Amino acid sequence: MAGEIKVAWSYVFFKRMIDLAGAVFGMVLLSPLFCAVAILIKIEDPKGPVFFKQVRVGRDGKEFYMFKFRSMVTDAEQRLQNLLKHNEVQGAMFKMKDDPRITKVGKFIRKTSIDELPQLWNVLRGDMSLVGPRPPLPREVKDYTAYDMQRLLVVPGCTGLWQVSGRSNLSFYEMVELDIQYIRTRTLWVDIKIIVRTIGMLLGSRDAF
Repeated sequence: MAGEIKVAWSYVFFKRMIDLAGAVFGMVLLSPLFCAVAILIKIEDPKGPVFFKQVRVGRDGKEFYMFKFRSMVTDAEQRLQNLLKHNEVQGAMFKMKDDPRITKVGKFIRKTSIDELPQLWNVLRGDMSLVGPRPPLPREVKDYTAYDMQRLLVVPGCTGLWQVSGRSNLSFYEMVELDIQYIRTRTLWVDIKIIVRTIGMLLGSRDAF
């Protein structure tokens, strides 16, 4: 994997400050929503957990647990092998619009991207940033080319250029190109514009599934 494209130390410092402030502010402001979603998930499936944690690959290939609200049945990972043949995107990523593993509550919180909100905890921990490439699964990284591996040069993000440019309507290869474009041109202003564009997704994105 090629070395990271250098950026000014001031960018790294202020990006982290924005991450910390944004994560704390977001968790406090959205705490009522967190509670409401947790209750809905428990009502639909009392025995299942509210949160879902999954191993993801971050900067320089370091693995970490990423947190989300659970939007699928509890045995979703076990069912995946039988669904791989229905993958609707090419490349090292799985997407299925009418995934039978998604719960009723899950369909709503995925459509509005509310399921992603617990990743603010990952931002506080430093595993993720507010803005950056989507953190891939280990099984996806195994199929990466040397070119694709450039996505792992920076800290992954809760949102990014791919998410605000079409998300699930784009192919894996288009996602890689957008992420590399972001890595090469990232500035605080670019990050702020992506964050602002992402806020609208909470009102309901047609591109999420």
